[in-house]
Amino acid sequence: MLEKKGDSITVVLADDHAVVRSGLRVLLDAETDLDVIAETDDRTSTARSVRLRRPRVLVLDLRMPGAAPASDIPEYLESSPRTGIVVLTMDNDPITAREMLRAGAGGYVLKQAAERQLVEAIRTVAGGGGYINPELGAALAKGQADSVEGLGDRERTLLALLALGHTNREIGERLHLSVRAVEVNRSRLQKRLGLDGRPQLVRFALENRLIEPQPADRS
Repeated sequence: MLEKKGDSITVVLADDHAVVRSGLRVLLDAETDLDVIAETDDRTSTARSVRLRRPRVLVLDLRMPGAAPASDIPEYLESSPRTGIVVLTMDNDPITAREMLRAGAGGYVLKQAAERQLVEAIRTVAGGGGYINPELGAALAKGQADSVEGLGDRERTLLALLALGHTNREIGERLHLSVRAVEVNRSRLQKRLGLDGRPQLVRFALENRLIEPQPADRS
C-alpha cells in the first residue's frame, strides 16, 4: 500500500459483495490521495460509518440489504453534511441516475466503468463538483430536451403558471379547467418531467425559457 498524504480524501466503501469491495479497495489504495477508512455491507452499517467517521466521500452501492437509496442519501447527508456521495451501480437506467442525483448524490458511476471512472468521480465530488457516467449524462440531456419538445401549448402554459407561483384555482380560471383537473394535470406533468416541488419547476422553466427571470426587488 502506498503512503497516504496528510490531506488525503477519506472514503467509505459501501457494497454488500466482499469481492467487489476488495477490488475497489485495491483500486483506491493505489492512489496516494485516497484513503479508505471503512467498508460496510448494508444500510445500517453504512449509516453508522457515515455518522461516526464522516468521510469526505461515500461510495454507495444501490442494492445493499435494507437500502432505499432515494431516502437513504438525504439521511446520510443530514448526518454528515460535508460527505459527498458517489453512487456505484450496475443500473444504467437514466431515470435511476436522475433520481439519485436529485436525492443528493454528487456522482453516478457504472460498476463496469469503475476502473476508468471511479477515482476521477471521487476526486471531483470531494472537490464539490458533480460527476456522471458520460453515456448516462448524454442520455439525461437528450431526455430533458425530448421532454421539453414534447410539451403541448397548454402543458407549457401550465408549467409556466406553476413556476410563477399561481394557485391551482388561478390556473384553472385561466385555462378553463376545474381545480381537480389542474391537480391531475400538474401531477402527471411533474411525474413525466421528473420534477418534485416548485423549486425544481422554476429551475426547469427558466432553463428551458418557459418563463423569464424576475427582476430583483430594489425597494
